[in-house]
Amino acid sequence: MQQPTQPAPAVPAAKPKPPEPPPEFREGAIATMDAAALIRIVSDAKSTEFQKAKACVRLGELGAKEAIPVLASLLGDEHLSVYARYGLEPMADPAADDALRAALSKQKGVRLVGVINSIGKRRDAKAVPALVKFMHGPDVDLARAAASALGSIGGEASAKELQAALSKTTGATRAAVADACLVCSERLLAEGKRDQALAFYAALSATDLPKPVRLAAMSGIIREETLSVKPR
Repeated sequence: MQQPTQPAPAVPAAKPKPPEPPPEFREGAIATMDAAALIRIVSDAKSTEFQKAKACVRLGELGAKEAIPVLASLLGDEHLSVYARYGLEPMADPAADDALRAALSKQKGVRLVGVINSIGKRRDAKAVPALVKFMHGPDVDLARAAASALGSIGGEASAKELQAALSKTTGATRAAVADACLVCSERLLAEGKRDQALAFYAALSATDLPKPVRLAAMSGIIREETLSVKPR
């Protein structure tokens, strides 16, 4: 008896190619342009926001210090401020710190919080006095951002201000200060200032701070004391 013929397996349909983005949303040659060409894009009123955003980021990748003024001019832009900060953050030139510090007195709200975050990433010690004022100010979002930036900057000046703020702040701001204190303690250790770091940890473990903060501080003390014990 003849066996029935089995149907051939169906050929899977080819996956459709993802649609190409419209021309105004294609990075194109921006990724390979030099600094001068990128600055022209950022400065040109006819450039799209997408093009300007990509150019800002690319300028940061190149570390083009000649772009700092044009990037600084965008820190107040509603849509491009974040990309301007992305461009400034990797810059090795101290003029980028000057630009961000100057923006502290010019920006407000979300854009000011962003500037503070960038200052923290760059660890600009010259910004400490201004950040301290924000940390003790009435705006909780700014206060928390400033505390976090101080922790990232580290150093004895930041440590002193953060420790003092533990007894002067409340609520969400105090929680941010406590977290910043832990970060600052680690910064002090990295700088070789072990005694100051241990004193900071001791202050954090002996207060009425949240349990995770106290445990982290005690863990830091135990770790450092253990490391200092020489094997017999």
